[in-house]
Amino acid sequence: MREYDLKRLISDQKLLNEKIKEFSNQQILRTQEIDKEEIQGHILKSEHNLRFVKENIKLGFYDWVITGCYYTCYHSALALIMTKGFSSKNHYATLCVLIKEFYNNKLTKEDIEIISELLDYQDVLFYVETKNKREDATYSSKLKFNKEDIEDLRMKTIMFVSKAKHILSPAGD
Repeated sequence: MREYDLKRLISDQKLLNEKIKEFSNQQILRTQEIDKEEIQGHILKSEHNLRFVKENIKLGFYDWVITGCYYTCYHSALALIMTKGFSSKNHYATLCVLIKEFYNNKLTKEDIEIISELLDYQDVLFYVETKNKREDATYSSKLKFNKEDIEDLRMKTIMFVSKAKHILSPAGD
């Protein structure tokens, strides 16, 4: 997804709602009971993937590190949207729910109280950038990746998971 498209989704509530409705009508995005065990399972999968990423950096499999970082973030995103009664098997649909439910660019009294729980623009942008890097790593024949960039990606992934876990924690409510 291009940054322009992401900005449109963030700034155009009508477009965002249309996309969510479209995904729901296609049953790509579903409403479901909030399942705390499944939410916890996605967080455990995120933590598992972080260990995978760390080990693959040591082994020099940087293309798999990028893929691992993306899926680490994706599982954290799935955990977050489940807290709002959604399940998804589509990355774009998941992103739309993340934006709708966790991103807010208008501050009200209630927003100020929960601002620390909301994903900010940089986190959402990072999620999209990681998906694009994962696609490059998975589908291209490129084998060489810069170790500093890989480590930076890993640190951003850790921060994304940490923020998701904070939002999901009882103290984050």
